[in-house]
Amino acid sequence: MKFKTRLLITFLTIVLLPLVLTAVAFFSIGGYLLNAEREFGMVYSDYDMLSDPMHGFEQISEEMLEEVQGQIALDAARIEDKKYLAGLNERIVDKASYIIVRKGRNIYYTGNEEAAGKIFNHLPQYGNLGSGSGTSYYYDNMSKLVKQLDFRFRDGSEGSIFIVTKVKSLISKQLLVDMFIAIVVILVFTSLMLTRWISMGVFLPVNQLNTAMKHIAGGNLEYILHTDNKGEIGELYRNYEDMRLRLKESTDEKFQHEAQNRELISNISHDLKTPITAIKGYVEGIMDGVADTPEKMDKYIKTIYNKANDMDRLINELTIYSGIDNNRIPYHFHRINVADYFGDCVEEVGLDLESKNIELNYSNLVSPDTVIIADPEQVKRVINNIIGNSVKYMEKEKGIIDIRILDEVDSIRVEIEDNGKGIAAKDLPNVFERFYRTDASRNSSKGGSGIGLSIVKKIVEDHGGYIWATSKEGEGTCLHFVFRKYVETKE
Repeated sequence: MKFKTRLLITFLTIVLLPLVLTAVAFFSIGGYLLNAEREFGMVYSDYDMLSDPMHGFEQISEEMLEEVQGQIALDAARIEDKKYLAGLNERIVDKASYIIVRKGRNIYYTGNEEAAGKIFNHLPQYGNLGSGSGTSYYYDNMSKLVKQLDFRFRDGSEGSIFIVTKVKSLISKQLLVDMFIAIVVILVFTSLMLTRWISMGVFLPVNQLNTAMKHIAGGNLEYILHTDNKGEIGELYRNYEDMRLRLKESTDEKFQHEAQNRELISNISHDLKTPITAIKGYVEGIMDGVADTPEKMDKYIKTIYNKANDMDRLINELTIYSGIDNNRIPYHFHRINVADYFGDCVEEVGLDLESKNIELNYSNLVSPDTVIIADPEQVKRVINNIIGNSVKYMEKEKGIIDIRILDEVDSIRVEIEDNGKGIAAKDLPNVFERFYRTDASRNSSKGGSGIGLSIVKKIVEDHGGYIWATSKEGEGTCLHFVFRKYVETKE
């Protein structure tokens, strides 16, 4: 749920829920008090007296008074019947009312002698009806409402009938206390309900996220947060998960990179140690006079030169690897004629292969005007690295390397195939990975940093091409890479 929706619900709950519950409590407590004391009878149990209590009290005595007036009109003598009066009193006693009948200055009948004794001397005299019969008198200090009706007994004595009603305000002390307690309970209930709701919906997720962030700060990138929430909290959880996965990926890459760097340093150190040891040995031989003939001297110097070239090649690979790792290989793209460029490359490589007793075959099946966009130096590095690998793992008395340029309609495919020992099927998918060596033994005489083909793959892909390898063990390996042709747009 979104925070905006939560705030709206919270606002409406704070405003409406206490009002509704307070109204329910007021009517419930009022009804309980009405029914508990049975002061007003069933006719008034619909809360009429909550809105106009004085009118309700007057109506109680007014109904009885009208009945008495009707009886006097029919048979005045019946008013003198105390059994009849007792029956009237019985009907109103459960309505907090009772009857007083006065004859002259004395009480002729009363339904509540104790209460009548307190109020009798305060009752109005005969004939003090004001505007007419049934006039009401309210005795505030006694909380009594009195209805008076004058008549005469059969002997001519003055008589008055009073209907006395106990006036008890519904807004009583008990009601106020009960309502105060109810309001406090309602507010506490509302507060607890909202607090729990907000705690479960906001504070609990925030605490969980805080715990997760502490795990992240401590280096634990495996702490996962799950949620089905669609609001801001859910989005925050999902952002945390994205951050965690990216950090984990970055950390894994960092550890892998550090491991690769350590392996590279180990490889380069090992591969540099071999030519340095050889150079040192041959130099010592020259210094000690071991090369005492021109032929030996020439051999020693050539060997030193070749070992120095091996060192230079390793250092260049390390430099290129550093550029690949930081995406800072300098490219200088030009339009290159395929036939001319690869013809020159083959001629240059052929001289070196001839000295190593390796046959080089070259065929170009593309049209003479085919052009590609490429960096000549980097493409030459691709060719030299592939051929260098072929020579390194040739292990044949008569080595053969074939270079073929094939036409692929809108691109060209270059194939460099040898008749070396080949690559096992399980190793073939990994040959372009950094530091991967099919010969894992560092005692191998082949040496190498293990990054040559990864450099090749990077350069080819940076040219918009792609590369793959096919091989059969014992028969040889073929490297294929593709470059898109350059087509000049005509107006």
